[in-house]
Amino acid sequence: VVLPVSLVDVIGWIATCVGALLGLPQLIRLLRTRNLDGLSLFAWRAVLVLNIVWFAHGLQINQPPQLVTNAVALGTTLPLLVLLSRSLGRSLAKVLLPSLAAAAVIIAVDVQLGSLAFGIAAIIPGLLANTGQSIEVVRAPKVTGISPLFLVLAFVNQALWITWAVLLPDPGTIAAAALTLALTAFNLTWYVLRRFGLRPMFLRAADRPAAQVVERELTHA
Repeated sequence: VVLPVSLVDVIGWIATCVGALLGLPQLIRLLRTRNLDGLSLFAWRAVLVLNIVWFAHGLQINQPPQLVTNAVALGTTLPLLVLLSRSLGRSLAKVLLPSLAAAAVIIAVDVQLGSLAFGIAAIIPGLLANTGQSIEVVRAPKVTGISPLFLVLAFVNQALWITWAVLLPDPGTIAAAALTLALTAFNLTWYVLRRFGLRPMFLRAADRPAAQVVERELTHA
């Protein structure tokens, strides 16, 4: 059964709207609170790679939804990286350059080897972005710096994109979105568990004093 193109377009544009709003709740939360608890600089550097390469892939396959969503997403990812680098005392150039170099490599894969090879390559920054956030949501003493709306939108966004890709079909997007969907589900679930009192695991030595403070706060609550 051949599905009407209009259905693909509708799902693609819904995914575009969700993707365009994805980073905004996290940016607003960071601007408002300056709270970095649970945020991963590594994850957002990988998100920058994703924004760039999926914009380029949208150009490659002539799909406006991917172009719009990733162009808008860059408008939140870049300010987030600026704020994170300043708060952590990191050089912005050193934060951005590895992401730009990685994006250039993946774009070259798309141009030279095609969509499926691109999808496999794009899994790497997608995996790193979500795994980086997964590590922080598991082991950070607190996760209050993370926007729950951001985590919800991340899950919904991937569910929409995998549906869009199956209907199109686009094997590159299917391959990348399937794994990313699983990771966003994990992050959302673990965040909820942390907010309901689950203790951090695999603490870094530097985080142990902060975790002890949190433990005392929970004990006396």
